[in-house]
Amino acid sequence: MSNILIVGGGFAGVWSAASAAKLRQERGLSERDLQITVISAGDDMVIRPRLYEADPDRMRVPLDRVLGPIGVRRIAGTVTDIDTAYRHVTAIRRDGTTDRIHYDRLVLASGSQVVRPKFPGAEHLFDIDTMTGAATLEAHLRRLPERSAERGQYTAVVVGAGFTGLEIATELVGRLEELAPREQIRVVLVERLDVVGPELGEGPRPAIEKALADLGVEVRLGVSVEEVARDKVQLSDGTTLPAATVVWTAGMTASPLTAAIPGQRDRLGRLDVDEYLRVRGLADVYAAGDTAAAVSPAEGRVVMQSCQHALPQGKFAGHNVAADLLGEQLVTFQPAPYVTCLALGPAGAVVTSGWDREVQMTEQQAKHLKNTINTEWIYPPVDDPVELLNQAGPQAEFPDYEPEEQLAG
Repeated sequence: MSNILIVGGGFAGVWSAASAAKLRQERGLSERDLQITVISAGDDMVIRPRLYEADPDRMRVPLDRVLGPIGVRRIAGTVTDIDTAYRHVTAIRRDGTTDRIHYDRLVLASGSQVVRPKFPGAEHLFDIDTMTGAATLEAHLRRLPERSAERGQYTAVVVGAGFTGLEIATELVGRLEELAPREQIRVVLVERLDVVGPELGEGPRPAIEKALADLGVEVRLGVSVEEVARDKVQLSDGTTLPAATVVWTAGMTASPLTAAIPGQRDRLGRLDVDEYLRVRGLADVYAAGDTAAAVSPAEGRVVMQSCQHALPQGKFAGHNVAADLLGEQLVTFQPAPYVTCLALGPAGAVVTSGWDREVQMTEQQAKHLKNTINTEWIYPPVDDPVELLNQAGPQAEFPDYEPEEQLAG
C-alpha cells in the first residue's frame, strides 16, 4: 500500500485529494492500494474568498461530505512538524494526543496567513483572514449599536489598499448602513504606498477610484498606522482618527510549515517548485496553493496567492503525486489565463484579463460575475462523487476562470 498525505483542507488540499482519487479510480485501484489522507485542523473547507461578506459562518463546506464519498480519509489535527528525511508529519489530534503520520508522497497545501503587525495596540485589530477572524469582526459590528454614542462609533479604518483591503472597505459601507444612518458612517482606507491597489496595476485603478469615491470611502495614501486603541487610530503623519473598528489586511505570508521543508523560498515564504509542483531537491514532496511559488509556463510568471491559482495547483499536484507513485508521466502545471475579479461592495465590481489587467467589465455587470464565482463556481460538489471526480484532474476546467466564457457579456 502507498500513502499520499495532504496537509491542508482548503482549495488546494481538497482538489489535490480529488485529483489523486480520480487517477486511482481510473487505474482500477482500491483505497488499500493507494491510500489518500487529508489532515486539517477544522472540519470544514472555508470559502476564504468570501470572508469579507456578512454572515461569514455560511462560508464553509463540510470536508467529510466532499472527501468521504470519494474514499479520502480525513484526520482532524494540527500539523506541528514535517520530517522529510523519515517521511512523516507530527500532528496534535483533537484529544490532545500527538501522532506521527507516515507518507510516501506529501502535498503541502497549508495555505497562507496575514502578517500581524507589532505596533502598540495591535491586539485591537480585526482581520478577515480566517473564519474565526471574520466571525469576530461580524460580532463586533453587530454590537456597535449597543455602545454608548461616541466619536468613531460607526467609523471603520481598513489598513492596506490591496485586493483584500479594497473588498472589505467597500463592503463595510453596506454593512454599516444596516446599523446606522449614512451620515454617521465613515470608512477610511489607509495605504502606505501612493496608490490604491498597488499590485493590481493601472488598468483597473480608475474603476476602483470611482467606486471608492461613489461610496464615500476616504483614502489616505502614503501613510501607515503607528498605534491603535479601542476607539482611535494614530497614523504616521500625526493624524488621529476616532474609530471603533480597525481591520488589518496589509501583507500575507505562506504557512509557517513551509519552514519545515528544506528548500528555497520566495519573499512570501512560498516554496520553490518545479513544473510538476514538486519541491526542488525533494523527490517525494509537492506543494500547492499559497505554499508554492509556481510558475505559469505560458506567461512565465509566478502565480498569485489566490483561490484562482490554488484550484488548478491542487488538481495538478494531486494528479502528479498519484502518477509519481504509479510510475506514470507527470503533467506540467498550466493554469488558465489570468483573470482578476475584484468586488467593490455596493458599487459593483471590476473584472480584468491578463497580467496587464485590461478591464473587461465594471460595476453591476462585473458584480453579477463576481457573485456567480463566489456562490457557485468555487464550491466543490457535496455528496456527489461523480461530479467531484469529473471536475478533478489536470485537464478539467473551472468555468469561472475561462476568460472567453466569462467575459462574453
